Amino acid sequence: MDALAENERLNFVLSNRIPRRALTRFMGWFSKIEQPLVRDGSIAAFRLFCAPDLGEARKPRFASLHDCFIRELREGVRPIDASDKVLVSPCDGIVGAAGQIRDTTLLQVKGFPYPLEELLRDAELAARYRDGTYVTLRLTAGMYHRFHAPYDCRAERLAHIPGDAWNVNPAALKRIDRLYCKNERAVLSLQLAPVPHLVTLVAVAAVLVAGIRLRFLDIPLAREGEEVTVVRCAAQFAKGEELGWFEHGSTILVLAPPGFALSEQVGEGKLVKMGQPLLLHPEAKGPVARDWA
Repeated sequence: MDALAENERLNFVLSNRIPRRALTRFMGWFSKIEQPLVRDGSIAAFRLFCAPDLGEARKPRFASLHDCFIRELREGVRPIDASDKVLVSPCDGIVGAAGQIRDTTLLQVKGFPYPLEELLRDAELAARYRDGTYVTLRLTAGMYHRFHAPYDCRAERLAHIPGDAWNVNPAALKRIDRLYCKNERAVLSLQLAPVPHLVTLVAVAAVLVAGIRLRFLDIPLAREGEEVTVVRCAAQFAKGEELGWFEHGSTILVLAPPGFALSEQVGEGKLVKMGQPLLLHPEAKGPVARDWA
């Protein structure tokens, strides 16, 4: 086994063969401690190991490590592409699997397909994206953790699905089948305006992610059990307006119906920042990249 493979295996063991939920609950508690020595030490360790760009933050100091995790950005740091033919990236993220949905099957990585219905726990919603387009965006620990509206839209439905807290890094994605279908996630359906296309964002939590929060809904979401919580809503958002945040870092899947195409800037392994082009409207020209060749 070469050094790279051994490091990947070790990464997987250290971040997954642990009491994931208990550690995640502990991190949620610990990160909110505001005692100066704990705060300053934990933020210093965070900066050393995760290299966040805190120069982009709206404020220069933070009350806690949690406050640093969910930091807001200074005005203008993420310009929003204003073209009405472009859906922008809802977050900063590294592009993972992306391209055309094959019937209702996606890839988490090559050789690891998973069914859309299992991800969404909703057969009717899954059918709307048959042969559509998807993009997987992975947020690393040091990234900006808030996510935003990809287009002028109305949030119509939220489904919160309790689940596990597997790491969602490449090492885990190549070892755990249907990983996104196992973890806690929030499924947010957005009706675009003025042309009525339904785009869905799936925010997937992970180990150490103490929760998924939405700006427009302040309700408790049970993290244990199997019951799916469905909330109907009618919150309006302009392109680039904040929707919510992760309390650490994880993954957002963007699902679009047939006719949408990937932006030329989107490619596996590329960094896409919030506000940059992600998908093109059906009216825009350009082929959909395929990942099934």
